[in-house]
Amino acid sequence: QVQLVESGGGLVQAGDSLRLSCAASGDTIRRYGMGWFRQAPGKDREFVAGVSWSGGTTLADSMKGRFTISRDNAKNTVSLQMNSLKPEDTALYYCAGRKFGAIFYREYEYDYWGQGTQVTVSS
Repeated sequence: QVQLVESGGGLVQAGDSLRLSCAASGDTIRRYGMGWFRQAPGKDREFVAGVSWSGGTTLADSMKGRFTISRDNAKNTVSLQMNSLKPEDTALYYCAGRKFGAIFYREYEYDYWGQGTQVTVSS
């Protein structure tokens, strides 16, 4: 069974950048659909970005122009580059995967989840 571990979160100021990484072990994720979600205190978990097995990507509207999702199959990882961070981006960020290579947008569509990495943006 595949395991996912996120890293790269931290405390930054508004306007700064962070790069999150999701490392997979136990299975190759080359043919998986992969995604990033986030959850802030008192709010539901929301879709951030998705990437298909072939490298096609989709971003939530509020992240377009600021965030980029990508995958490195040689390293069995998925990354989320976050630029121009805002205080409202503060949340626990999760990596997710499914054994089917399309992009998925809902929590229940994913089979595997990491434990999350905290991103805090101060004003």
